Amino acid sequence: MLGKTALINPEDNIHIEGFLQALSADRASAANTLAAYRRDLNDAATIMHGIDKTLHNATVDDLRQAIHAWHLRRLTARSVARRLSALRQFMGWLVEDNIRTDNPMRWIDSPSVPAPAPKSLTENEVIALLKAANALEPEWAAVRARAILEIFYATGLRVSEVVKLQVAQFRRNPESLLVTGKGGRERVVPLGDAAKAAVQYWIEIRDRNAAALMSDYLFPMGDGPMTRHQFASLLKTVALAAGINPDRVSPHVLRHSFATHMLNRGADLRSLQTLLGHADITTTQIYTATRPDRLAGLVASAHPLATKTQDS
Repeated sequence: MLGKTALINPEDNIHIEGFLQALSADRASAANTLAAYRRDLNDAATIMHGIDKTLHNATVDDLRQAIHAWHLRRLTARSVARRLSALRQFMGWLVEDNIRTDNPMRWIDSPSVPAPAPKSLTENEVIALLKAANALEPEWAAVRARAILEIFYATGLRVSEVVKLQVAQFRRNPESLLVTGKGGRERVVPLGDAAKAAVQYWIEIRDRNAAALMSDYLFPMGDGPMTRHQFASLLKTVALAAGINPDRVSPHVLRHSFATHMLNRGADLRSLQTLLGHADITTTQIYTATRPDRLAGLVASAHPLATKTQDS
């Protein structure tokens, strides 16, 4: 950067801190979020200082030099996109506060960032989790953990949907559940024999507790349902017992595992979309990234010309 020491212009520093204070006040942004914005904006401000510019007077060409510098550092498209997002919001704030009259970020596009492939467990790892749940102590904890795992893996429900499950929904040992998901959209989700048996056993144990009988929730905790954090904590406990890195196990990972394993075993995307409660098929299509060979095999076996033979 033209031989200059990596510093930040004092005015930029003042403006960055003002922007972060505004974020904290207007959006109640978390400390980690604010720290990430500060790092990204300080980085951009340092590059501007190196070319005798500041963020509050940088032109679009100046900002493109920052992008060039990031590419020279071999930053990923995701990292560059994150920095540009911070700059875009910061420049908008400068304009709103009459520090700048224009927003040069209007002319800069963020790089295309591919959606990450969903993380999931193998089928053997799910089996290991179920076995580990059975071994928990005391008995009621084991039965509850097994029921929770079976529901997650059999239905692919979101954790926000599981916490709201009512015990009355299961009293008659139903074949399927009516679930209300995002946007109030309802869908019917089959349970499967293993999940049904696990839940019925849990209800027997649950009903022996007088306090639990007073709750409408399938998995009560005090005066309300188990929280998302409690569900996640329980899954990590089971993962440790199963010898699986607990960082790899969460309610969302179990949902991804359900979807991935269903697709691998022949489920079609439209059916999977319905089961998962996705409003758009493109959301469901991320699971095809986990098995590109399956799609290739589907074309080879199903395309009308794939098995065409030459006349002898």
